[in-house]
Amino acid sequence: MTRKILLATLGVFILWTILDFVIHGLLLKSAYQDSMQLWRPMSEMKNWLMSVVRLISALVFVTIYARLISPRAMKQALSYGVLFGLGAGISMGYGTYAVQPIPYLMAFSWFLGTLVKAVLAGLLTGMIVKDQPIEVVEEATP
Repeated sequence: MTRKILLATLGVFILWTILDFVIHGLLLKSAYQDSMQLWRPMSEMKNWLMSVVRLISALVFVTIYARLISPRAMKQALSYGVLFGLGAGISMGYGTYAVQPIPYLMAFSWFLGTLVKAVLAGLLTGMIVKDQPIEVVEEATP
């Protein structure tokens, strides 16, 4: 099971890295430029820390599924991804919007992006971390 958790963690980390680039580096690039007074200058960004945070978050996401979800099947993986995404997305997007002067489009994009990332991570995790099929042992007939 540990091998599957590590493999799924790596997969989710790579998936989230790609999606973060698309969401934040491409789709929201102009929104970040328009609100640059809210962010650190590029020279002060701590990208290494974001990678560590993303890796730990992926490990926690996968471990919750592997240790607490039963049965481990695609339906549960999808449900887990949706629920995780809703909870994290509301907090990320609208929680930040409530206390920081970010544009509404950014708040909505953070919410929706987090939801999409979690759903896809749930599906990927569900494909890798599965319950073992039960072996049927036939009794020998005398």
